[in-house]
Amino acid sequence: MRFSREFIGEALGTFLLVLFGCGSVAVSVLFGAYQGIMQIALAWGLGVTLAIYLTRHLSCAHLNPAVSIALVIGKRMAARKLPVYLIAQFVGAFLAGLAVYVLFAPSISAYESSHHIIRGTAESVQTAKMFGEYYAIPGSTAVVSMPLAIGAEALGTFLLLLMIFALTEGCNVGRPDDALAPLFIGLTVSSIICLIAPLTQAGLNPARDFGPRMVAWLTGWGGAAFPDQNGGFFLVYILGPIMGGILASLFFVYVIQPAMNRTSSQCNCAKDKSISEK
Repeated sequence: MRFSREFIGEALGTFLLVLFGCGSVAVSVLFGAYQGIMQIALAWGLGVTLAIYLTRHLSCAHLNPAVSIALVIGKRMAARKLPVYLIAQFVGAFLAGLAVYVLFAPSISAYESSHHIIRGTAESVQTAKMFGEYYAIPGSTAVVSMPLAIGAEALGTFLLLLMIFALTEGCNVGRPDDALAPLFIGLTVSSIICLIAPLTQAGLNPARDFGPRMVAWLTGWGGAAFPDQNGGFFLVYILGPIMGGILASLFFVYVIQPAMNRTSSQCNCAKDKSISEK
């Protein structure tokens, strides 16, 4: 199978990332195991870090459609590989969502029973948010319109991609060693979650949102898994991150990278490839 190595890497890495991330949200919702957003953010960041270390020798560990699309725009990956990466990422995310459901299904049922939640109703968003993100949660003190939610997701993904480019670009003489880059990418994810999660739950990744959300839809949440009838799910958690990633790619390639080239006489971008090119 052509590109089988890349498919395995992206599916496995995305599975691990979403399993640890959504698992931490499930543990928080069901058992109150975490006392603040920082703990969940660190769980997501560690999941990202471990997933990159596990699979970057297979597929460069994009693990996110917004990352893959941004790297194609930035000419750091051939466009012909994009369909394989996207399919693998969505498959990995779906399987991770399914694994989370299987692990916690009895606990979810017990939680719903004790809190008088009927799965599929508007109130069941309280448990559905273990799978997909929501920018308007009943009982939340945050006031978030759809345009604000789209902007928050785009900004968060913009910052993530900007750091990924900076941490893997040969012309950035201030970047850490390649062996440490996954750790700093994970910390970047944690920092962004702390910033925007109160508004949108910080999706930043279309596969991470859509795959587990489909699991919720198939396992009884139905309309509660896709509550916004005005296209909010697609605009906020699919289009928002993709647009943020594209903007970050263009900004880095046409603004930041030329500035690095002008200020670093010791760097040769033509020879010193980024991690994503290896």
